[in-house]
Amino acid sequence: MNRTSSQPPSLEGQSLSSLWDGLSPHLIASFYEIKKNDDGVWSRAKADPVTVLAPLSEASMEISLSWQSPFEHAGPESRAPTLLAMLQSGALMPLIDAFLKGDDASSMATQAQQRSNDFIRQFEGRTGITKLNSTQVFNGMPPVKFQVTALFRAWSDPFAEVEAPFNKLMEWALPVKLSPDGSVLARSAQAVKGNTGFIDALVPSIAPTTVAMKYKNRIYSPLVIEAINDPIASPIDRNGRYVEKAVTMTLATLTAIDRDDWVKYGSL
Repeated sequence: MNRTSSQPPSLEGQSLSSLWDGLSPHLIASFYEIKKNDDGVWSRAKADPVTVLAPLSEASMEISLSWQSPFEHAGPESRAPTLLAMLQSGALMPLIDAFLKGDDASSMATQAQQRSNDFIRQFEGRTGITKLNSTQVFNGMPPVKFQVTALFRAWSDPFAEVEAPFNKLMEWALPVKLSPDGSVLARSAQAVKGNTGFIDALVPSIAPTTVAMKYKNRIYSPLVIEAINDPIASPIDRNGRYVEKAVTMTLATLTAIDRDDWVKYGSL
């Protein structure tokens, strides 16, 4: 199981943020890049010590737990659904009457009809669902999702307070490098010649980085940015610089989490 360092982001690193004087630090979220060490611990990336700070106007965490009833279709309803539905609702009785009842119905037919109705009436209001075939079992869970809206607004410097922190978030969300050469054969030929390695030939691109989010005394890590929204219609100054942005992001944990992971999130 991957372990996560519980240390908050260092204040000595470079911070990109708007000015939020007077706002509680607990209401300001910190985003920073993390890397996994050789011992399996996730810690702050030394190559990129930048921290993006922003208050969150909206923030929610969604944990979906998949519980299913594997025996749900083990009852008689799954083998003859129409017949069982007609029996349980009493809809089969008029059908029996139509077959046995007639203008020249004999006494034997009348007795058979009565016996049939008495027998069918026993099925009304019954169901094949039991506690056994409705028992749910845990079938897994996807990674945890975070929906947040980070606010940036400028007091004096639109680039430093709005555009620079947003650009850093976008850098973390995008792949570090995509190979311009889409041919595996061409890269393999270069690897045979010794011009490149076989790893670079097989998987030449570099995936987006992982990040951590510190918010209200909890550190959620490691996370990936699944989606980020750039509100390009946001207001600008006379020089065309954005003076305000409300950036909506979808973040997700790298894996599904368990009880120990949840405890570590709050161990500051």
